[in-house]
Amino acid sequence: MDLRRDVALGARLAVVRTGGLALALAGDPVLRLLYRPWIDDPVPIQRRLREAAQPYPSRSGVLVVATAAMCRDLVRDRRFMVRTRSGGSLGGSVDGGRDPLLEPVDLSFLGMDPPEHTRLRRLVGGWFTPARVNAYEPLATRLAERLADDAARRGRFDLVADVATPLPVAVIAEILGVPDDDADVFARWGQAVGAGLGGVRSLRALHRLDAAVAELRGLLGGLLERRRHDPADDLLSHLAAEDVDTHETISLAALLLLAGFETTSTLLGNAVAAMTDAREPWAQLAADPARSGDAVEESLRLDAPIQFTARTPHETVRLGERDVTPGTVVMAMLGAAGRDPEVHDDPDVFDLDRPTKGEHLAFSGGIHYCLGAPLARLEGRVALAALAERTPSLRRVPGAVRRRSLLLRSYQSLPVTV
Repeated sequence: MDLRRDVALGARLAVVRTGGLALALAGDPVLRLLYRPWIDDPVPIQRRLREAAQPYPSRSGVLVVATAAMCRDLVRDRRFMVRTRSGGSLGGSVDGGRDPLLEPVDLSFLGMDPPEHTRLRRLVGGWFTPARVNAYEPLATRLAERLADDAARRGRFDLVADVATPLPVAVIAEILGVPDDDADVFARWGQAVGAGLGGVRSLRALHRLDAAVAELRGLLGGLLERRRHDPADDLLSHLAAEDVDTHETISLAALLLLAGFETTSTLLGNAVAAMTDAREPWAQLAADPARSGDAVEESLRLDAPIQFTARTPHETVRLGERDVTPGTVVMAMLGAAGRDPEVHDDPDVFDLDRPTKGEHLAFSGGIHYCLGAPLARLEGRVALAALAERTPSLRRVPGAVRRRSLLLRSYQSLPVTV
């Protein structure tokens, strides 16, 4: 970034942060979710938003839907898009394209509407079908069991660093065709990029993120060039063989790498934290590790890794009791929807026997339903089963650190002991 751009972004960031904090202190529940102490425990505010008129008008200009029914309707309604009619990012843009503060990372087809979204998703969709993903179960199981064995021998370990991250990193690296020597580097930069999802809080953070993105793209670009001359049976080779713009191809590969481990890592941290806090669910899973699939679905419902998604209509659309005009941003609070008492009894309780298993929006819905959902479910299932078998007395110890993010409900660190 040049100095003039830095000054403009810094001034804008200061105005946004200061103004947002003022409205949060004045009681706006949506903006409170951006600041402490509210961001550390969003559940009470989510409950307030569910109980309010739908959609709820934040003083920021954003409308919010938080019930399961309205969130489901929003993400499935094709009249709502992820970009404005002019092609800009939701919430405004400084140049008509991606907003570096609100959308600091190029999320490839996640940030696109049809037909571009359809074209890029089709390029890679065949690699993430349930049938294709199931072929990676033996690899995922071996890795999960080895990581759980190593963790059990140590006695005390960080669930995120020692199990929840290395497992999905290794699997997505195998799918993409990332060499083992590069996998750790990709994971490190992928985590740095993931930390910037949902917006940045300072210019320094933005510069760090820009540097991480540049290095990640450089590494992926080098790998893609190698695959063009020496293809293999992997996704990078498939992308290298397609007639797609190089910048677009690298963005797509970066998205797959990031999404390929971030959701699973978050899912595993949230699941273990919730089950060991409540104790009974972890004891149930330890007694019957085959129930790990139930544990995955309940964790996705209770603490969705991705807490919200946003849409805007390109025409006036009636939503609940409001007419939503083009350009108005509507947030679907996916995390709040998972705790809707209209759908789930005792929604704040982790219940392996829940009859509404799987009725959640953790993977969004409609045309933007998460492409990697089968992979995240598989990895979550084998990892929780391995941990339950090898560390049946697992419990948390002090020192857990939550990411400070409205978008990602995740742990940066989760110390545990066997």
